[in-house]
Amino acid sequence: MNAASSKPASNRFLRAAALMLASTLCFGLMALTIKVAARSVSSFEIAFFRNAFGLLLLLPILLHGKASLRTRQLPRYLLRSAIGVGSMLSGFWAIAHLPLAQAIALSYSTPLFVTIAAAIWLHERVRGRRWSAVMVGFIGVLAVARPGTAGFSTGSLVALLAAVLAAVVAIQIKQLSRIDAPDTIVFYTYLFWVPMSFVAALFAWRWPPAQTWPWLAATGLCGTIAQLLWTRALKMGEVSALQPISFMQLPMVTVAGWLLFGEAIDRWTLTGAAIIFAANIYIAHRETLLARTHATHAPVEAAKPGE
Repeated sequence: MNAASSKPASNRFLRAAALMLASTLCFGLMALTIKVAARSVSSFEIAFFRNAFGLLLLLPILLHGKASLRTRQLPRYLLRSAIGVGSMLSGFWAIAHLPLAQAIALSYSTPLFVTIAAAIWLHERVRGRRWSAVMVGFIGVLAVARPGTAGFSTGSLVALLAAVLAAVVAIQIKQLSRIDAPDTIVFYTYLFWVPMSFVAALFAWRWPPAQTWPWLAATGLCGTIAQLLWTRALKMGEVSALQPISFMQLPMVTVAGWLLFGEAIDRWTLTGAAIIFAANIYIAHRETLLARTHATHAPVEAAKPGE
């Protein structure tokens, strides 16, 4: 009986791991398409086209799934979308202007800021072990950004701003998902993202040349597919078990940056990224343990997963 029950669980994890790996590869490909497209158009325009092409891809999927479009949280969606666009614009700008490895490594600091935001905003109880992991993670951030040295640039601050805003968005999604279904959250997010990012793009608009259009379309395609795969992977498996797979994006973009764009492989970036990653793994592991403990001592409630 135990062997029979463990086999479906093992198969479920393997499917979740495969989805997470595919999501990670798509996110890495999106970073590459942003880097290429940024040669001829601004990162603000890239963000707009990423959202526009993403919405075109999502509409038939959401409509086919008969997602409920009813919501009583439109003001929250407006705020969530505005902050999300700010995070996207900052993150895309960082990818366009920093070495790929450095931009991606700094994006891994988002879970550290999520822990801080959850304690301040949601009044979640964060114990000493997780605070220690957060502090260790920020040592890794300092190793990547290297303030006060020749390797430091304002681009590092922009990348960190993207991580901070992404953490705020994660908290907002957690709040929205208490009432609305995931597909509803995705729909309204993209519905607001497109016009908001278009307004930002107008300030740096330059009509894309013909050879850039495929890269812009690929940015929207890769980014949207990555999000869909990531969401489904987290539904099937635990964050602490799946998060190590997401780290595969860093060696992928590091090698691609070296081969395609002549970017040097920096040992400080890789060392700092490894420290950030280790801190994130520990935080995810502790959160999983606490969630299990809470589940065994609390009444069963219907959970609505986030985006």
